Amino acid sequence: MLITQLKARDTIASLTEGKKVFIINCHGCKEVYFPEKEAAALQKELADAGNVTGIMTTDYICNPENMELRLKKHMDEINAADAVLVFSCGVGVQTVSAYLEEKPVYAGCDTCRLPGFQGVTPLEYDCGQCGECYLNLTGGICPITACSKSLVNGQCGGAKNGMCEVDNNMECGWERIYRRLKEIGRLDVLKCPTQVRNYATDKEVSQQ
Repeated sequence: MLITQLKARDTIASLTEGKKVFIINCHGCKEVYFPEKEAAALQKELADAGNVTGIMTTDYICNPENMELRLKKHMDEINAADAVLVFSCGVGVQTVSAYLEEKPVYAGCDTCRLPGFQGVTPLEYDCGQCGECYLNLTGGICPITACSKSLVNGQCGGAKNGMCEVDNNMECGWERIYRRLKEIGRLDVLKCPTQVRNYATDKEVSQQ
């Protein structure tokens, strides 16, 4: 199980300032917790300011076939947007990011772990549920799960021919992140100071 919480409003404002955004809400796991009222209030503010091209609310965007069918109905609104803002767990954000390869996709939530069953996603994407989502800084690819060492400040230097030195069957996560940022024209993000990770957020909610 998992719990999602809204990112700080100033963080979301920095992502959406001066941009048109298409918003996606995932309610698939809301029986655990999804900040539905807070997200709706924030989205209304963005819409009232004329910054929203459309809003899609669905279940389980981690199901790629279902997500693709639903997104196809909104492609005109998505193409009119500068970015897509996703309110879901990290798996959902990564699923949308992989599908919309040429569009910046941002996470509107952080995901925290709860004990118990962890979902039914059929995808290889994973969310570490670390409570401090980095996807907005890494092009929608999670450095915690895509990198064997969970590095958040770049490649370790041990990769060989693009493959991880820890698991040579695994592509280097940071090479994937670099390519993704280049594709969406956001290599400037790599020049930003590294966001120091708060490891306290790794603890299960029940233990806090």
